[in-house]
Amino acid sequence: MIKLQYFIGIQPPRDYAEKIVHLQKLWKNNRLPEVVEPHVTVKAQSGLSADLAWVPSIKEVCQQTSPFKITLGEPAYYAQDVLYLRVESPQLTNLHLRLVEAISPPEELIKRYFERENYSPHLTIGQTYWGMSYEELQEMEQKAKDVLAPFPTFEVQHVQIYEEYETNKYRKFLEIPLAT
Repeated sequence: MIKLQYFIGIQPPRDYAEKIVHLQKLWKNNRLPEVVEPHVTVKAQSGLSADLAWVPSIKEVCQQTSPFKITLGEPAYYAQDVLYLRVESPQLTNLHLRLVEAISPPEELIKRYFERENYSPHLTIGQTYWGMSYEELQEMEQKAKDVLAPFPTFEVQHVQIYEEYETNKYRKFLEIPLAT
């Protein structure tokens, strides 16, 4: 039996997410589309326990957060392992900080999951961990500049909790609206 894990994310608009998945599937050994749909991580797994005791705190923070805009941008790298789209949104970073504060995970988990001051909003499109080589990531970077441009700005009206239902496979678990 798998130990349930959760994270909180934001989905890009459906048509744009479909473009991302189409791009990802051009590389047959890219397993990322099988793991999870395209998303911007707002809050990683730290402190999001299987008992779901944290869900009311997430809802409370979201109820105090007005809808805001996110702008996706050019591809970039973390080391040579992860290719992602840049994400611009001061409100997103603020929401992340408030969620981490509300959950209060242990300091070592905050560090492990690159939270708080180490948080860097992004939308992963390829990763060596999920089967791609660095050379393939470079090819994907060039293709992404053509296929995914123009990079959209969109309004965030809710966040999505994702649940790991099989090892390394996540699905939507709960949608939480922002303030109306």
